[in-house]
Amino acid sequence: MTPRNSTTIFLTIFALIAFAANSVLCRLALGQGAIDAAAFTAIRITSGAALLLSLFWLQNSKSRTESKSEETHGSWLSAGMLFLYAAPFSFAYLTLDTGTGALILFGAVQITMILTALLQGNKLHYLEWAGLITAFAGFVYLVLPGVSAPPLEGFLLMSLAGIGWGLYTVRGKGSKNPLADTTFNFARAVPFAILLLVLALKHMHVSTSGILLAVASGAIASGIGYTIWYMALRGLSTSQAAVVQLSVPIIAAFGGVIFVAESITMRLVIASILILGGIGLVVLGKNKHA
Repeated sequence: MTPRNSTTIFLTIFALIAFAANSVLCRLALGQGAIDAAAFTAIRITSGAALLLSLFWLQNSKSRTESKSEETHGSWLSAGMLFLYAAPFSFAYLTLDTGTGALILFGAVQITMILTALLQGNKLHYLEWAGLITAFAGFVYLVLPGVSAPPLEGFLLMSLAGIGWGLYTVRGKGSKNPLADTTFNFARAVPFAILLLVLALKHMHVSTSGILLAVASGAIASGIGYTIWYMALRGLSTSQAAVVQLSVPIIAAFGGVIFVAESITMRLVIASILILGGIGLVVLGKNKHA
């Protein structure tokens, strides 16, 4: 194993744990009523921006060798996609369990990325079509009426969050400077988060534990986690990146069991098999097509 491969593996594992940690931290904060969803979102984005701006300043103060023509500083559109992910994500976890929320989120992310590829003119292998249909069937089964079906509102909000993260990921593909792009995307998302907080001010309630959980989610799991993910993508192929993300709902589900005392339902297990299996077929189909 080369040093480069070892670094990629380490960065990937850290990023995946950070993704799952976001679900656990958000569920801990909102599920126990330690903070409201709008305040959690605002503190998460603001704390992420503050830490990243500090890291960006430290990096630039130590090294000025990068060419100005290669410097990147994110975009308002990417910041909008980041907020489109973060806000519904918080509100969805008012009603969803940790594992269910993560499954819906990353299922929606993968479907969004596949549909984006289709709109860009890429053709699908028959296995990719089979996988897309299987994954969609898993979503339908997950929200069918029943005792263990997740609330429709939570499902729709988390699906919207997945669309936002999927588009944010697509826009960040090939980032030349992950730290700079992530930093200024977070900084641009702060006004959106503050506006949300103002609109929901009458429902605002916070506690010390809620604030600490939001800061941990924003500064570490989101700010550092997302930056490291873009670093890891430099050593991963598209198919590898898709496959490794499939482990996040499983990590999050076990995190929910350990830290939030949640249970894993049979509906979640079956839906996971359908959705993750379908996405696996999509990845296999991509390799066949290639």
